[in-house]
Amino acid sequence: MQSNTEHHGSDVIHLPCPTYWPIVLAMGITLLLASLVTHIAVFYLGLIMTLMAAVGWFRDVLPDEKHEAVSVEYEEVRVGSPRTLYESHPELLPTSEMHRKILPVETFQIWSGVKGGIAGGLAMTVPAGIFSVVKYHSFWYAVNLLAAGGFVSWAGASNQFLGAFHWQGLIAATIIHGITSVLVGLLYGAMLPMYPRYPIVTAGFVVPLLFTGLLHSTIGVVSPILNQRIDWFWFVASQIAFGLVCGYVVNLDTKVRTPQFRALPFWQRAGIHSDARLRAQKDDANKRGIDLHDKEDQR
Repeated sequence: MQSNTEHHGSDVIHLPCPTYWPIVLAMGITLLLASLVTHIAVFYLGLIMTLMAAVGWFRDVLPDEKHEAVSVEYEEVRVGSPRTLYESHPELLPTSEMHRKILPVETFQIWSGVKGGIAGGLAMTVPAGIFSVVKYHSFWYAVNLLAAGGFVSWAGASNQFLGAFHWQGLIAATIIHGITSVLVGLLYGAMLPMYPRYPIVTAGFVVPLLFTGLLHSTIGVVSPILNQRIDWFWFVASQIAFGLVCGYVVNLDTKVRTPQFRALPFWQRAGIHSDARLRAQKDDANKRGIDLHDKEDQR
């Protein structure tokens, strides 16, 4: 019997017939659930749709699944690759005792992220303080607004109340802001080695804008009072100030070698690019009893 794939002209294949019953079943189940908070009539409508969809869908697949003939055309497709092929020498590959190279081979210490987070948190208070003083004539407004997320009783607080000094607000805002800044600083310390080019641009602009977009969609749940009174222009300015200062402080620290880097041979750790690498590989191959010249003659 000749296969369909041997024809290069038009041909026909059999596919399952399309059916609208699954979406009707989904709508019926949705109405059944919606009836719990609406009306009994919605329940009966959802029940009817569910039963009709179940019967209709079963009849489409039982006892035999319905199919339809679809005409297709075959064409020859040639797959190519722009990569250049090089001859490899398996005998020169590292032995199984050597560690695989896992990037990054250099990274920042944990303390670098902590310092960056603290410095970025302090820098973030400058735009926030300017916004609070210019618009509400009180530096404590921004502090109490951040702390209001932890006090349910402050949800309907007036601007006069938020503009006054409250020691519990200062403590709550310091804890919230400090923990968040340190955690984001640790994230910067782990993330910046992955961006060897222009890390300050990534830290100062890309990450703050992504974080702002994420917070914009969740702030209504996290802090309703902050969602009602936040000024997004000044918030973005504060995030950029944090990112620039945190990224700068983190990049000031010297990177430390990871275990993957320390496991490499000396000539790789020293950055030597010469025939020493080939000689080292040949010596390793000779230790394993491999004659490179015999290998070349066999090829």
